[in-house]
Formats: sequence, C-alpha cells, structure tokens
Amino acid sequence: MHDFDETPELNITPLVDIMLVLLAILMVTIPTVSYREDIALPQGSKSAKAQDEAMIEIQITKAKKIVIRGKEYDYASFPDNFALFSKEIKKTTPVYITADKHLIYDDVIYILKSVKEAGFSRASLVTSG
Repeated sequence: MHDFDETPELNITPLVDIMLVLLAILMVTIPTVSYREDIALPQGSKSAKAQDEAMIEIQITKAKKIVIRGKEYDYASFPDNFALFSKEIKKTTPVYITADKHLIYDDVIYILKSVKEAGFSRASLVTSG
C-alpha cells in the first residue's frame, strides 16, 4: 500500500543555477547588441557648411601689426577695418587671436574688445602649450 500523506520534495537548485547563468549571459550580451536602422538623410547645402566651419585667425606681431588672412592692418584703425572685413562673415564664426607674448595686456584686450564689438561671440586667445 502507498502512503499518500507523503509530500514530494522538489529540488529547484539546478533550475535556479541554470536561470542565473542564462541571466548573466543575457546581461553581458545585451549591451553589445545595437539595433541600427538605415535612415536616408536629406541633401544639404555644402557651401553653407563650409562657410560655417571656417574660422578667422588674427595675428598680432611685436610691432603691433595685425595680420588677418595674409592682409596687414594698422593697430589704431583696426576696429573700423575689422568691421568692414567682417560684414559678410557669420557672427558665429570662431575667431582666434594669437599675440606676441611681449605685448602688453591692454593691446591684446583692445583687439579682443574690437572683435566682440563687431558682433563675434566666439572669440578666444591662443596660447602655446
């Protein structure tokens, strides 16, 4: 005769071990799977991008001569000349000012102030190192 009052014992330890291994494998592999959908981008104007990527470099020599794109400007009349020079240039264009280290602080700030007054917001001084 069978004793039906006995409760069967279930051993779920192997099942838990397998599930933990599968979970670990899933956690390791999911970050490497990347879903990529091909998107057809519209054609843009290449000339506008080229002009946007352009920059202006202002060089100030020890003798206070200012050179922009190969053209020399006088220190005293720089604000007016720069305003004329930058008429057709976007005001978001970055401006880099390189100055001789022997110039005094006021001379360099005068040029920086002139660039800012012309409407350029992305003006910065270039240093070595």
